[in-house]
Amino acid sequence: MSSPASACLYCQNNDNLHQLMIKITDLDVSQLFLFKEQSYSGRCNLVYNQHGLELFDLNEEQRSAYMGDIAKVGNAINKAFAPSKINYGAYSDTLSHLHMHIVPKYKDGYGFGSVFEMNPQKIYLSDIEYEAVISKIKAHL
Repeated sequence: MSSPASACLYCQNNDNLHQLMIKITDLDVSQLFLFKEQSYSGRCNLVYNQHGLELFDLNEEQRSAYMGDIAKVGNAINKAFAPSKINYGAYSDTLSHLHMHIVPKYKDGYGFGSVFEMNPQKIYLSDIEYEAVISKIKAHL
C-alpha cells in the first residue's frame, strides 16, 4: 500500500529530511540530495519529482528523463571523486516516493565488494566539508 504524500519525507521537505540530506540542486525531473552520512564519500540520493510512482509507472519519456538525471549524477560523481565503482539502489519498502541511491565505492574503502549499507560507520562532516563535496559534484553537473 502506497503512503500518502502528506506522510512522505520528500514531499514534506521538513526537518526529518534535512537531518538526513542536503539538497544540492534540481535536475530535469528530480531533486539531488547529498546524504549527510558519508561512509561512501560523495553518496547522493536522486528523488523523482512526483510522489507515489514506481519506475514502471513512468511513461517512456518520464523514465528516459529520470534515467538521464541518474546518468548525469553518476557521471558528476565519477568525475568529482574517481570511485572504483558506483552502485545504484532503489529501495523503498516503506516510503512510496521513487528515489535512487547513487553510491560511489572505493576499492580500499568501506564495504567494497558488498552491498552498500544505509548508515554503516556514522561518518558525518562539518558544514564546510559538506559544501566542498557539494561544490565538487555541482562542478560536473
